[in-house]
Amino acid sequence: MKIFLYDTMAHEKRPFEPIKNKEAGIYTCGPTVYHFAHIGNMRTYIVEDTLVRALKILGYKVKRVMNITDVGHLVSDADEGEDKMEVGSRREGKSVWDIARFYTDAFFADFKALNCLPPDIICKATDYIQEMIELGLRLEKKGFTYRTSDGIYYDTSRFPEYGKMAGKNHISGIEEGARIGINDEKRNPSDFAIWKFSPKDQKRQMEWDSPWGTGFPGWHMECSAMAMKNLGDTLDIHCGGEDHVYVHHNNEIAQSEGATGKTFSNYWMHVKFLVMGKKGKMSKSSGEFLTVSSLPQKGYEPLSYRYYCMLTHYRKQLEFTWEGVDSAAKGLKSMRALAQKIESEAEEKNMTADKTSPYYIKFISALADDINMPAAMAVMWETMRNGGIPASERLAFIKQAELATALDLLKKEEKDALPEEILGLILLREEARKARDFKKSDELRDLLLEKGIKIKDTPKGTEWAFTDKK
Repeated sequence: MKIFLYDTMAHEKRPFEPIKNKEAGIYTCGPTVYHFAHIGNMRTYIVEDTLVRALKILGYKVKRVMNITDVGHLVSDADEGEDKMEVGSRREGKSVWDIARFYTDAFFADFKALNCLPPDIICKATDYIQEMIELGLRLEKKGFTYRTSDGIYYDTSRFPEYGKMAGKNHISGIEEGARIGINDEKRNPSDFAIWKFSPKDQKRQMEWDSPWGTGFPGWHMECSAMAMKNLGDTLDIHCGGEDHVYVHHNNEIAQSEGATGKTFSNYWMHVKFLVMGKKGKMSKSSGEFLTVSSLPQKGYEPLSYRYYCMLTHYRKQLEFTWEGVDSAAKGLKSMRALAQKIESEAEEKNMTADKTSPYYIKFISALADDINMPAAMAVMWETMRNGGIPASERLAFIKQAELATALDLLKKEEKDALPEEILGLILLREEARKARDFKKSDELRDLLLEKGIKIKDTPKGTEWAFTDKK
């Protein structure tokens, strides 16, 4: 079955035509690890996980690359202000390296709690500095760059198609999105840094030598360098949140295509914001945001949020309310109860799903229609409730559908059981204590506390308890 994806560049749904037959190379923008990822961020990762799962069900071999931004992301997209990692370091009194390690671990614990498949390749920006320098040199050789007192900048006037993804109003959109400040040395408001010089009056915690001087890469450089290193000059699909459309992804396109002369990505997919009513989109800069670990503290498992996200198409904004999460939690509980009732009634527990059946084709068609999870979930409910279909066939369908939904419908509930990722963090902490790495042990204890688990060390070993249970 042909899959159709909405391409932000084309502003329409297009049939997916991969570069290599039945293979999909996907680059997904990952977290900036200076703080916890909030649940708005995690909506994007849930959608991207569902895309990967849908492609696999439809017979594609998928290679997914995700970056970890641990340097270079300034507090302003206009290449002004401090590096967010330095901000995190000062906030917590830890080194930027410790901040990066702690929040990377926290992110992937949340990632796992939401049943997201691990990316095939995870790239830390600090591991790809040389690739970014080499990309900058290619751009310099082709005349795309110029020097200012604070760094090396990309001259967007040298790339005639700059801003093409944003459409006819791209100039105003880019300037608004970039939050342009005062920088008299920039030739154009939309120009962006490919390399920033370290301040002369202080030593940064993260800085490297380069042909231009000591400093650090511009944020936009990392995605281009890492994507092309691992997936080639042209990607099949590039994903991210809608906030990347005007600035970050247009800059990626300009520097990548400027360097190679080739299309950077054949498809662009962007997930709409999660919004908090009148407060608008959730953001860390406001200081008010919810994390995945907030959910158990409120009495909800993380997969209730995954279910919640699947009830709204990714190209529509999702309004977050606790009432909505409560309803989703009840819906997930009901779906699990029904799935397990079907399992108990099934005479054949290991039947292969009938992929020619009308209900299976309807489910797959929903996935193939731009990852329409609300429609796919409706098909699941409809099929599971259909008593005219033998229980064994419905069970086989549930198992197949779960490859896309990943809601653990057949997993029996264990009262007060620890999720695997929490148990893993506890074991990791015990190993750190045995190795007398008390710094790492304390970091893991703090991370577990954020996730609602209180740790106590006793002569008999480590004990744990939920900090807030319903």
